[in-house]
Amino acid sequence: MDALLADRLKALGHPARLEILRVLAARGTCVCGEVVQVMPLSQATVSQHLKVLKEAGLICGRIEGKNSCYGLDPDGIARLRRMLDALFDGLSGAACCAAETKQEIGA
Repeated sequence: MDALLADRLKALGHPARLEILRVLAARGTCVCGEVVQVMPLSQATVSQHLKVLKEAGLICGRIEGKNSCYGLDPDGIARLRRMLDALFDGLSGAACCAAETKQEIGA
């Protein structure tokens, strides 16, 4: 599960991919060319970012003739949210200890 979470976080680790997710969320589904029109990136670069997001399970897409149509994968987004919630739930106890340690050492 950690490897899957790390792969998904790596896919989110580029600002262009975050923006692509926002564009897809705002438009519902989108032809790849429409994403290119609102981003300062080439068609090839956007296509590569879409491929990474699709491989990470965050978007889904299909080929329609010459166009590729992409949209958010609600199940993939929900799975990522659950994984992040589980991660942060496990870290929250440690955060309290870290705050106490900072006070003790005068940080």
